[in-house]
Amino acid sequence: MVDWQQVAARVTSARHILIVSDFDGTLVPIAGRPGEAILPERTKELLQALAKKPNIVIGIVSGRALDDLRNKVGIEGITYAGNHGLEIEGPEVVFVNPLAEQTRFTMQRLYRVLSRALSGIGGVVIEDKRLTLSVHYRLVDEEKAGLVENLFSQIVDKMQAAGRIRTTYGKKVLEVRPAVDWDKGKAISLILDSQVNVSGEGGFLPIFMGDDVTDEDGFAAIEDRGGISVFVGNEKDNSAAQYFVESPAEVQQLLGQLLNLIEAGHA
Repeated sequence: MVDWQQVAARVTSARHILIVSDFDGTLVPIAGRPGEAILPERTKELLQALAKKPNIVIGIVSGRALDDLRNKVGIEGITYAGNHGLEIEGPEVVFVNPLAEQTRFTMQRLYRVLSRALSGIGGVVIEDKRLTLSVHYRLVDEEKAGLVENLFSQIVDKMQAAGRIRTTYGKKVLEVRPAVDWDKGKAISLILDSQVNVSGEGGFLPIFMGDDVTDEDGFAAIEDRGGISVFVGNEKDNSAAQYFVESPAEVQQLLGQLLNLIEAGHA
């Protein structure tokens, strides 16, 4: 749970606030197919209202491709970080990881191989996100989920062992990423540093909300920067997050509380 009194006290003492959130499973419920995820109108309104405040910066960091993420959120003037932060675009920062760009041919080839290997399994959705790949199998019959995982491993394990790619596992999603030292935590730190450089001031309070294994790097980075981290889902002992909320609906409530606090003139 979130200790609102403690959070409110830290918000009121901050000169500037950076609110960063994951998308799927955090701002929106996880959908069977990536294209079916829709940002609730009220959540969008809250993010827009917060983004208009002079001392608030909003960022969305996601495993989705940058263009897809921007289209799904549809808010101008905020910072978007796609492909787990390998590509970032916002008012104060534009970034594409140069080493990730060099693996685009490898990702294209893997996409073709995975598509052929998994084409006979109903419910599999493979996303080519230019810099990364995702294999979604939430809609696959449970008895075939292991087959998806095994085929995926057979295809990618040798390349991963050779240090050409790395893989991560989320909620019914298998991901292929470039073998580069980059993650959501580093992306959030880059966004925060860009804001500090522009403002020329300290006093930034970073807040990050996420729901999956890939968000743990973000939680750790927030801890290192003295911020507030919120895990979305059932509370678990091995998360680096300070606080927990149960669902995207509770994330919406938290955003509303932050907006009310700020509009009351306490931040």
